[in-house]
Amino acid sequence: MDQLLITRIIEAALLAANHPLTVAQLQTLFSLDDPVPDGSIQRGLESLQADLHERGVELVELASGFRYPVKTDVQQWGARLWT
Repeated sequence: MDQLLITRIIEAALLAANHPLTVAQLQTLFSLDDPVPDGSIQRGLESLQADLHERGVELVELASGFRYPVKTDVQQWGARLWT
């Protein structure tokens, strides 16, 4: 499995999940019959973080895992969805 596909799978999982996901949880997305190379989950997360530099969200690691929060400079517009 190539790194681009691994990164896309990680991104999709993080966007679809209703809670933060740990590296271990992300690892379970991949089959034991076709495991991803060592370090590829971390490389995927780093790639996603770098790609979001100029975007309205960021990828952050919390104690409970990784998630996509809205960046603070645009948070007031996103907050309008929840009022």
